[in-house]
Amino acid sequence: YKLPIKNILLSTGPIATKAAFLASTQKLAEMGMNFYATGGTARFLEEHGISAKQVHWPLSGKTPNVMDYLRERKFDLVINIPKNYQEEEVTNDYIIRRTAVDFAIPLFTNVRLARRFVEALSRKSMKDLQIKSWTEYRSGK
Repeated sequence: YKLPIKNILLSTGPIATKAAFLASTQKLAEMGMNFYATGGTARFLEEHGISAKQVHWPLSGKTPNVMDYLRERKFDLVINIPKNYQEEEVTNDYIIRRTAVDFAIPLFTNVRLARRFVEALSRKSMKDLQIKSWTEYRSGK
């Protein structure tokens, strides 16, 4: 993962997953992150007082489109949790995940792992993440 992270694409699947990730999204917002989200996720975030720029699904033919932003490397992190197994939903999610991987953009597809990542990210600042030698780590310096 590349730090710092500033722009995050959220497509957080069903309402239960959106709710499960809400506290983490609020933490990220407090850390100054910018959110981009697919339709349902964008509406959910707005309803909970979190600003997000809505981006359209890859197959929608509308702009701004998730693919445009992925290709322009506007996202530092993608959190894409599948909602259901309808063909169009699966295809849109697959295109997002495949493109994120192709452009080396960090990707989470599991809400529990994404929550843990946010928790870890919120505990340390960039100043705390200095490069040290193995000897320095072992001595506690």
